Amino acid sequence: MDLLGVVSSWRKTRSKIFERRTGQHRCTQTQIEFEIETPPGNLSNMASSWCKISPIIPIFVCFLLVSSLVCPVHSSELTEDREANQTFRPEEELRKLKIIRSRLRKINKPAVKTIQAFYFCLYDYCFIRTRSPDGDLIDCVVSHLQPAFDHPRLKGQKPLDPPERPNGHNPTGVVEENFQLWSMSGESCPEGTIAMRRTTEEDMLRASSLRRFGRKPGKHVRRDTNSNGHEHAVGYVSGDQYYGAKGSINVWAPRVVNQYEFSLSQMWVISGSFGDDLNTIEAGWQACLFLRTLNLLSDVSPELYGDNYPRFFTYWTTDAYQATGCYNLLCSGFIQTNNRIAIGAAISPTSSYSGGQFDISLLVWKDPKHGNWWLEFGSGILVGYWPSFLFTHLRDHASMVQFGGEVVNSRPSGFHTSTQMGSGHFAGEGFGKASYFRNLQVVDWDNSLIPLSNLRVLADHPNCYDIQGGINNVWGNYFYYGGPGRNVRCP
Repeated sequence: MDLLGVVSSWRKTRSKIFERRTGQHRCTQTQIEFEIETPPGNLSNMASSWCKISPIIPIFVCFLLVSSLVCPVHSSELTEDREANQTFRPEEELRKLKIIRSRLRKINKPAVKTIQAFYFCLYDYCFIRTRSPDGDLIDCVVSHLQPAFDHPRLKGQKPLDPPERPNGHNPTGVVEENFQLWSMSGESCPEGTIAMRRTTEEDMLRASSLRRFGRKPGKHVRRDTNSNGHEHAVGYVSGDQYYGAKGSINVWAPRVVNQYEFSLSQMWVISGSFGDDLNTIEAGWQACLFLRTLNLLSDVSPELYGDNYPRFFTYWTTDAYQATGCYNLLCSGFIQTNNRIAIGAAISPTSSYSGGQFDISLLVWKDPKHGNWWLEFGSGILVGYWPSFLFTHLRDHASMVQFGGEVVNSRPSGFHTSTQMGSGHFAGEGFGKASYFRNLQVVDWDNSLIPLSNLRVLADHPNCYDIQGGINNVWGNYFYYGGPGRNVRCP
């Protein structure tokens, strides 16, 4: 398949501002400059349109609760919880609330500063409000007080200094301005702290299981048609020793049809078998849907009105998602070192069909000196690291690297889900329409970034979500992937 274009290089020059005045609402739109390297004839497809404001929009009072990263999924635990909730039991609810508050005290740490951000898009109309009582709360937490240092082996320690980067990697150290919506407030966390998205009681109440809050369901990492409701379209390499991986991931806001499903795009660094000893390190973006309250003209009514913003996330496990590991900073594991990136917060901008394209670059690699696995975002911004002692097989090296998409298919009404993967369009539509991964590389034993050899692609259900790979001089190893889910060939 010929490459239809090359990704835009984005640079924001102005932040979105939403001001409310008496009898007047005004939106100053974000202006985005971009440079495009694309074959002739494709330039018309690259126009971007991020924010449109209509005079009808002031009728809405814009207070909308922002979604949690930790996505509930369809499982036997979920079914049991929903059945149990049919009857209200005050004593049980009180016990549940005590458990939640106890867990929150462990997750949320004292903040030296809190940043409140509120944002949402209604169809093509985008709103930014800062200092709102609604939305994500970003706590600036002293770095050595973050949840990771509750671990017995880390108590009393502080984050390590940055390691040696892989050979062949030339980071600039420049972070994309306002790549997360919370930072559009113009606020930032001071040096010596990290930016943590605060977990709330509402987040935990939305979870399918309090016991597994912050974790993926166990034993779903399979690459065949019996994947327990999880469907994949991935590119992967195996059969060698890998010490890291790098790639650029196209960012979209796929439609998620219910609160029991999610859609994500990520990289996996894997070791062990696909049995109980599976070790993984994961990073990417994830979109979810939740029940929330819409405040419309002062009438509060519950609506299934989730924001499906893609959110930056990390994950790890050492036992196939059973008892170890978690998303982001929801347990003692990943150590964050950056004060400008909030793991779990929304990514902005996102790509649009036949319009502007946006991607994020991620690098995971093993520090040759200390053996820890580090995560870098964009052009050299270190997010943090997973200590090597967390793992068994990954304490040495990885045996497989995967890139691609995953959705949960809960089969609503007995049919395949319409939750989208990637852009929601099949790989054959190409650049500007189908989602992509590009410039895929691995880190070898000598701490050098090298191109992939023998990239293989696999889709569990190609009539629902498919994948097509390729290679060229600009994008190196790449693939297009995704799909709409339910359609005439995917009933």
